[in-house]
Amino acid sequence: MSLEPRIVKESFNRIEPDGEKATAYFYGRLFAENPRLRALFPPAMDLQRDRLFHALTRIVWSLDSPETLSAYLGQLGRDHRKFGVLREHYPAVGDALIATLRRFAADEWTPEAEAAWREAYRTAAAIMVDSAEQDAAQSPPWWVAEVVEHDRRAPDLAVITLRTAQPLPYRAGQYVTVQTARWPRVWRPYSIANAPRSDGLLRLHVRAVPGGWVSGALVRHTRQGDTVSLGPAMGTMTLDPDGDRDLLLVAGGTGLSPLKAIAEQVIMAGRRRDVHLVVGARTERDLYDLPDLRLLESSYPSLRVVPVLSDEPDSDGPRGPVSDALERLHDWDGHDAYVSGPADMIRRTVGELQRLGMPLERVHHDLLEADKLAVPSVPASPSRL
Repeated sequence: MSLEPRIVKESFNRIEPDGEKATAYFYGRLFAENPRLRALFPPAMDLQRDRLFHALTRIVWSLDSPETLSAYLGQLGRDHRKFGVLREHYPAVGDALIATLRRFAADEWTPEAEAAWREAYRTAAAIMVDSAEQDAAQSPPWWVAEVVEHDRRAPDLAVITLRTAQPLPYRAGQYVTVQTARWPRVWRPYSIANAPRSDGLLRLHVRAVPGGWVSGALVRHTRQGDTVSLGPAMGTMTLDPDGDRDLLLVAGGTGLSPLKAIAEQVIMAGRRRDVHLVVGARTERDLYDLPDLRLLESSYPSLRVVPVLSDEPDSDGPRGPVSDALERLHDWDGHDAYVSGPADMIRRTVGELQRLGMPLERVHHDLLEADKLAVPSVPASPSRL
């Protein structure tokens, strides 16, 4: 049987407004029928429900793009290894999903809709399982990492340097999920703030957010010598290895971290490309990484670091929202753009770049992760909780 994207999307439209209730029902049904699966999930399920619905949304709207869908599902399957998810768990999830759809789609649920969803789930599960099992032959489900430096740069912000016991492959612009000993089975994503290095060190920029279990533990309760667990690298906001256009990197908050890694990669590659790194912040005090950025700038004449402050009326440099400053800074014709920060900032910046004539295919971001994880002043590149 072939996939029927139109039927799947039409029925999903019916339940989308009830996403919160539907995901709560899904997990209630799953755990009632399969109590042993509850141990795979964190104690608090609020964020987990959000993550499920965003993943389902992404899958549904990618059904017309098999290559994109396959890449996303493969990555998802590999990442699920760290939770202990196995092939035999997928049928139970599929049954709970169909039961949830049947309940919330109501009169829109037809035999054709059920057949289309079962085929879509069978296809998705097969990709995830195959990717996970192939990955198991060459990589661990998670990496143990030692904290070799913990630099508290503000009461709510730390730059943490990690060394993994085994090499963790990744590309500049990607992120990893982190679990602390303080909160078992609770994983939160953080972008890696440096390009891959020969010494294997990884650096994370972490801001503690209100109620953030993992971010609070990492900023306030983690010390040199502690260990954390890291999931596999994820994310698509990476450089085209064959690209040679000049770059515009636009960062807000700790969304700076993946863009700093991309700037480092350009420098290490040795190819001459102009790089403008535009860093948005409220005040000078919020430019927590500016000394390091200036050092990076001094080592690469084609890198220009431009702070833009929104709440410093007396600043000598560019002022206002970072998106509003772009037109005044440079002509971006012929550039590729990478944008990372709070979701609203990403949307405004992408819209402004379109208005300035930059084709959308040259604008790169992880907005789905931003929507899923962002809160005010927290990077959507995806450092949250």
